[in-house]
Amino acid sequence: MLQVRKAIKTDVESIHNLIKELAIFEKAPNEVSNTVEIMLEDGFGNAPIYNAFVAELNGVIIGAAITYYRYSTWKGKCLYLEDLIVTEKHRGIGAGKSLFDRCIEFGKENNCKKMNWQVLDWNTPAIDFYKKYNADLDNEWINGTVEL
Repeated sequence: MLQVRKAIKTDVESIHNLIKELAIFEKAPNEVSNTVEIMLEDGFGNAPIYNAFVAELNGVIIGAAITYYRYSTWKGKCLYLEDLIVTEKHRGIGAGKSLFDRCIEFGKENNCKKMNWQVLDWNTPAIDFYKKYNADLDNEWINGTVEL
């Protein structure tokens, strides 16, 4: 049976494995420098900076969603969905939808005005998934990044 719940410390290794699987899917397997230890501190230490939910099927973690708060000068408090990951062999069974719905619910519970995320322009299955929510998939903005 599929179940979505808030992640706990003992889930972090499974979440990290899903992140590495996602990096392979996104053709960037060498880009993951985050570690289980860092994720434990950042998510479950004295000052957590992210939230996570996991999807379990018969007690095995098959998906995860990682979120954090961001601030919009126009809207106020918002939720950012950093990653929504479902292991490849379990896609299509509703785990992604359950995780996404839980993130929306979490944002509403915490008085967020909207939820933002990114999707690669070639990831057609994900784009089609988000379109089912009538999501605004804006191609006007250019993402900016600088390494620190």
